[in-house]
Amino acid sequence: MIDEKLQPILNQVLQRNHGEPEFHQAVREVLESLGRVVTKHPDYLDQALIERICEPERQIIFRVPWVDDKGQVQINRGFRVQFNSALGPYKGGLRFHPSVNIGIIKFLGFEQTFKNALTGMPIGGGKGGSDFNPRGRSDGEIMRFCQSFMTELYRHLGEYTDVPAGDIGVGGREIGFMFGQYKRLTNRYEAGVLTGKALFYGGSRARTEATGYGNTYFVQAMLATKKQSFEGKKVVVSGSGNVAIYSVEKVQEFGGKVIAVSDSSGYIVDEQGIDLELLRQVKEVRRARISEYLSLRGEGRGAYFVKAGQSSIWSVPCDVAMPSATQNELTGADASALVKNGVMAVGEGANMPSTPEAVRIFQESGVMFAPGKAANAGGVATSALEMQQNASRDSWTFEQTETRLASIMRNIHDTCAGTAEEFGSPGDYVLGANIAGFVRVAEAMRALGVI
Repeated sequence: MIDEKLQPILNQVLQRNHGEPEFHQAVREVLESLGRVVTKHPDYLDQALIERICEPERQIIFRVPWVDDKGQVQINRGFRVQFNSALGPYKGGLRFHPSVNIGIIKFLGFEQTFKNALTGMPIGGGKGGSDFNPRGRSDGEIMRFCQSFMTELYRHLGEYTDVPAGDIGVGGREIGFMFGQYKRLTNRYEAGVLTGKALFYGGSRARTEATGYGNTYFVQAMLATKKQSFEGKKVVVSGSGNVAIYSVEKVQEFGGKVIAVSDSSGYIVDEQGIDLELLRQVKEVRRARISEYLSLRGEGRGAYFVKAGQSSIWSVPCDVAMPSATQNELTGADASALVKNGVMAVGEGANMPSTPEAVRIFQESGVMFAPGKAANAGGVATSALEMQQNASRDSWTFEQTETRLASIMRNIHDTCAGTAEEFGSPGDYVLGANIAGFVRVAEAMRALGVI
């Protein structure tokens, strides 16, 4: 429930942002955690501080015209929401997917603000993208789209202003095309303006692995509070992109067995444990549907494919669930099935992948739950480390970077756990993450005056 002192703020958000359910959901989830904060520190209600945190500093929407391989002109819409720069330059990914709209970008930028604050790095929150669908497009088409997209966006970017990265549909290929166009337009080699770059032109080692690794580090720390670990645990990871693949890798390194992964076409179950190299072959080399895993693995021996719509990946019994695909993928019914099958921990690798009902079911059932703004912060933390390397004209080893990542994730875990305990809800990582992130942003905004 939302404290009565905060209800008018939510009402204002709902009134100002019609037809943006994901943004409403994200704001409501944070405000539900802040009642205890404003009771203890009523000065946070002064100077419309919370209202200002809920309002983006800048929202940019633009046309993206480009020419396909048939010579036909196509039109997409581009977005960049520069949500909050109290702690540093805007930082957050670009998502290319048909579902992208201003409400989704605002929800992601709002979440990013608190996530970035939790890292302890000097970065603000932002997010962007387009309703462009890269699936099935040639490299030439993707290059032309990225160049057109950056031709508008570049004027809003800079290593001290706004530093985008990748997200769904935006990997190293897309980042390269956009960086090339930025360099061409500005006549500057400003390496720190985009992160997620390839190693040979300013990227950071461990960036590709960071979100999946970071989520696994966080869940490992969470399990340790109950004297548990991944050792011998059955794990289900939704998705099959970078976050999922590197979650699988790190879970296996920690002694767990990942038995299911998915994509939009369905999910694979392999009771003997997902073969990581086969998964990489399917998704990174062939860029194929997840069902091709079976043709390489061979059917039988406990391996099978379930088509999307027939059942949910969350019906597969497991000890640990790691939703790593997209927002609101894990419903209340899915959460009930996981609880019934004995799940002990959930770590969100994606942004807000669990519906509010699912989160409530996990918490009421005593399941350890790591919210995305804390658990998947490893990606943006390593992006900030890439910015640091670019600024110093340096390049760190994989081991150096992963050591920093592991330390940051442990600190985020301990901060969330400690904050939850301070405010009377030990083990409530949602409350801990929301309050800790909010306080860091709010204190910076208060110090900077009414801006």
